[in-house]
Amino acid sequence: MSKNAFNEMMVHLPLCTHKEASNVLVIGTADEELKAQAAMHNKESNIEFGDVSLLTSKDEKNIDVIILTDVEVDELLLANIERVLNEDGLIAFASESFSKDEEKLKADLRVVGEKFWIAMPFKFGHNTSILASKKYHPTADLVLQRADLLDDLQYYSSEIHKAVFVFPAAEHKALTGIAKR
Repeated sequence: MSKNAFNEMMVHLPLCTHKEASNVLVIGTADEELKAQAAMHNKESNIEFGDVSLLTSKDEKNIDVIILTDVEVDELLLANIERVLNEDGLIAFASESFSKDEEKLKADLRVVGEKFWIAMPFKFGHNTSILASKKYHPTADLVLQRADLLDDLQYYSSEIHKAVFVFPAAEHKALTGIAKR
């Protein structure tokens, strides 16, 4: 179930947050299940899969969503993302849980917080990821018409979408001023 949860959350959470994601890049490992989840959005979105070189092959600022499945986010990668991401674009990537590596989570939030208006951690199962956005807020701008029409899911729902951004009080307080909510 946790692999299903990861695939569903990493795909549907960002694609149900962005109002109209036309061009999507999935960078990193993408198994058949993740590709099947992404295919649910193919009517609205052109989705490409590849490694980091896919980013460097792009020369226009026309990417709406970038999903990083297992790629370490750093300033160099963010510079390449910044080069191709639209003005209202967003990214989602895996990080570390607060309880496992608080400093790694904070460092990831800080590095994307410099480039994005919103940088919010979300957790599901045993995973913690970050959604960073230039415009859309992951709970306020949730596209219910899209989220509620997804069928045959094991984990993702519009209710889970909103709930994964809620952290225990002590973690919320520790991330205040670092996470951009």
